[in-house]
Amino acid sequence: MSGFQITSPVFENNGFIPKKFTCDGADVNPQLLIANVPARTKSLSLIVDDPDAPAGTWVHWVVWNIDPQTLEIKEHSVPNGANQGLNDFSKHNYGGPCPPSGTHRYFFKLYALDTILALDFNATKAHVEKAMGEHIVAETRIIGLYKRS
Repeated sequence: MSGFQITSPVFENNGFIPKKFTCDGADVNPQLLIANVPARTKSLSLIVDDPDAPAGTWVHWVVWNIDPQTLEIKEHSVPNGANQGLNDFSKHNYGGPCPPSGTHRYFFKLYALDTILALDFNATKAHVEKAMGEHIVAETRIIGLYKRS
């Protein structure tokens, strides 16, 4: 195992995401740190979703073709050269946690790929997952929690 890892300095794995990064705050993406990207990686993809949504998994952010040299995704930003797809808010950006009730889990899933994805601007999570197919070299994730007050 390569030790491929995604972490955040603003919340621990299975810890609560600060309000700033939700629909109740500034609704901007939290800072994310990336470590130990496998050597043969040509691009990274990030999918953020909520499997606890009432109507099924809700997609909050879809980003692909992140440079494998990227060690940090800064707060309220997208890495240079990366593409953002369509989330379930019908937007091409990060949409923060906004659960209708209860505590929900938000999975920040990072994939190391042996290819660069050729996808349309309106690609969704389903399109990205299909394109990644057999190209996943490694994957890692961090889970954040949120409950509206």
